[in-house]
Amino acid sequence: PSYTVQYRVSKLYSFYKTLMDSTTATAELGWTVYPWEEVSGYDENMNTIRTYQVCNVFDTNQNNWVRTKYIRRRGAQRIHVEMKFSVRDCSSIPNVPGSCKETFNLYYYESDSDSATRTSPPWMENPWIKVDTIAADESFSQVDLGGRVMKINTEVRSFGPVSRNGFYLAFQDYGGCMSLIAVRVFYRKCPRIITNGALFQETISGADSTSLVAARGVCIPNAEEVDVPIKLYCNGDGEWMVPIGRCMCKAGNEPVENGTVCRGMCLV
Repeated sequence: PSYTVQYRVSKLYSFYKTLMDSTTATAELGWTVYPWEEVSGYDENMNTIRTYQVCNVFDTNQNNWVRTKYIRRRGAQRIHVEMKFSVRDCSSIPNVPGSCKETFNLYYYESDSDSATRTSPPWMENPWIKVDTIAADESFSQVDLGGRVMKINTEVRSFGPVSRNGFYLAFQDYGGCMSLIAVRVFYRKCPRIITNGALFQETISGADSTSLVAARGVCIPNAEEVDVPIKLYCNGDGEWMVPIGRCMCKAGNEPVENGTVCRGMCLV
């Protein structure tokens, strides 16, 4: 007899590939500033890290930018950016003008090579593409360097499709008092799995959050495809879904190890 290999696909977790993580820097990050300041700071675990800060709240018409180094895309179509930051509560600053802000903007700029200079691309929207305005869930009202009174916010944004070899990120302050504590850039993948009797290689998620990237499975040894060509779809969050088709263990074999192996049966 032949056996159908059955293996649930309901909970197959995604994983991510990090393209850049500012917290791993052992020396200065060396990002391009206009005119943020790079300083040593602390994360929520009190580890020393390199951060960027700006606080020109008493001057109006602020337009302060900081640009990352060139980040290679490495095949990704959709990019995710995790930002950790702290923002000073404008109402806690004495005699602050009404132009004080508690938000900042995130931008990206695609390029096939690391060609940026201190003035190019120019510090403005278009050619930079705006991802979103980032607001703090919590702001802090005092600065106590001894006790490290600070509220760290974490926000994640994504953008795509990206198609050039790489890109830069930029953060624009326009009148706030804030610290950019950590930036992590990553993309999502669906993991290599065996399901429905077939092997699926890791697959990069698509360009949009609603994308479904089809992946063709290969039957495991001693199994054969039945019904229709076997496929899985990798969604925008890097999760496998919508299984189609199946492989069955060939005659003389039976599924073992949760259907990931077709093993020859002992005929006595």
